Order: sequence, then structure tokens, then C-alpha cells
Amino acid sequence: MDLRLLRYFVTTVEEGSATRAAQVLHVTQPVLSRQLRELERRLGLRLFEREGRRLRLTRAGEDFHQRAGELLRHADRVERVTRASASGALEQLHLAVPTTTLTDVLAPFIATLDPADPVPILRGLDPRGSLAAIRSGADLVVVHRPPARSLAVRPLAVLPVFAYVRPDDRWATRDSIGLAELVTRPLVVMTEEFRPRMLLEAALDAAGVAYGEILECTNAQVAQALAAAGRGVAVVSDDSRFDLVPLRIDAPAGPILIRLYAAWDPHHHAAAALAAFADRLAAFCVARYGDQVAPAG
Repeated sequence: MDLRLLRYFVTTVEEGSATRAAQVLHVTQPVLSRQLRELERRLGLRLFEREGRRLRLTRAGEDFHQRAGELLRHADRVERVTRASASGALEQLHLAVPTTTLTDVLAPFIATLDPADPVPILRGLDPRGSLAAIRSGADLVVVHRPPARSLAVRPLAVLPVFAYVRPDDRWATRDSIGLAELVTRPLVVMTEEFRPRMLLEAALDAAGVAYGEILECTNAQVAQALAAAGRGVAVVSDDSRFDLVPLRIDAPAGPILIRLYAAWDPHHHAAAALAAFADRLAAFCVARYGDQVAPAG
């Protein structure tokens, strides 16, 4: 299909006359008329009823106009994406992010983007990890553990896993709590596939400490809501909600910390732009949470 002929046809319909369409297309009216007849010949369809100098769409022309417009819009999108690829730029940025990081880090960061930045398209992180997310179409992934070695990596932040208590709790005036003391209270914890739970389990194993009573959740905000309702101490990594007070959890090896990494394919056509985006995200984490979250080095 000749896109030039389609554009002549669509412009003629949208301008309402061949005279105005010829002016917009910078061709003479006889040339435009010949091109429209050529399109009809190739399609084997009568697209216009000609009433003197006036053109009126036939029913077939009306149907074809809709399809031609869709095809031209798609062709224009392909052209924009191709130009962006050739220049190492991005029109859209597909991000794969864990749920908590999406709520507390990515969404606030996206609010700071400029109109000139690529449009962010967010999806949940593939449970199989960073490489699977890249292979399934993500341009950039944010993960809680070191990504696959074949990927380019930018450490973003080192954030605490907190024990959240109500403001009227007896621990509310403290800054931290030790593991042995923490497990004397009912805990609201994430299920085993979540990184904060994995880190808590590892710290407990290293300290030789066992749980007491626990209540499991699959959503960190719900975990905090349960803590606010008096069901236990919530152990999560997301930002404070419901006026809860965060306590650092001290383990024998030091505070329990969760690390954020950005990763991307080093052979991506916009690898330089992705690296710059990751740098901006890392700077945003420091601006949001303070210098103490900056990764070493």
C-alpha cells in the first residue's frame, strides 16, 4: 500500500475539498485528482461520488477512510520510534518494578519528569527476576537483589526494613529495636516471596532467634494498616502510613537493609539514556530519603 496515496486521500477527506487538500499537500489540484483516481484504481473501489467539482465519500470510502487513518497513525508512530532508536533516544520507557518500590519511589519520581522525558510505562516485576523482565520487553528494571551479570547495573539506594508501631506503643519513643526483643511481640510480616521477609528470615537465622506469633500479608500497606489496628508490629520496607512510627531493626551484622538496583541491557539502542535515567532515579532517592541511603561508592 502506497502511504503517499493514503495521505492524499485522508487529507482530502479531512480538509473537505480537493482544493484545500492540494494547498495543504503542496501539490496542484490536477495532480491530487490523478492520485485519488490512481488509489481508486489500485483498490478497485469507488471512494468518491463526483458532483461537479465537489467530492462526496461513498459508503466504501467512509469505511476505507477509517482504516486508512489508522494505518497512517501507526506508520507515523513507527517512524517516530525508528527516528528515536537511530538517535539513541526513547519515546516510551517500559519499567518493571516491585510493588512497594512503585508506590514509594517510582510514582513520586515520575511526578518530577519533564514533558521532554520519555513516557513511562510501568508494569509489575517479573517474579523470575531482572533478566526475564528485560527479555519480556522492559527497558529498565528495578530490583531488590543484584541483577543478572549480563546486565548493566546502577545501585540506587540502601533503605531500611522497619518495624512499625503505633504512636501510643511503648516502643514509639525509640529509634531502633533488636531482633531478640522484636520477636517477643506479635509481628505482621510479608509472605515468604517478598524481599523484606527474606531479609528478616536471614537475620533471624544468623542470630539464632525464632519467631513468636506472626500474621502474614501480601501487601505492605495492608500490613501497616493491621499494625495501626493493633494486630502486631509491621515489618516492611515501605514508607510510613497511618501515623505509624518506624524503628530500625538491629541484627548482629547491623541494621536490616534492603538494596535497590536499576538494570538494563547494555546493548539496548538507548543504553546511554537508560544509564542517565538510572542516575536521576538514584539522585531522587537521596533527595527523598537523605544522604544515608546513597549506595557506597
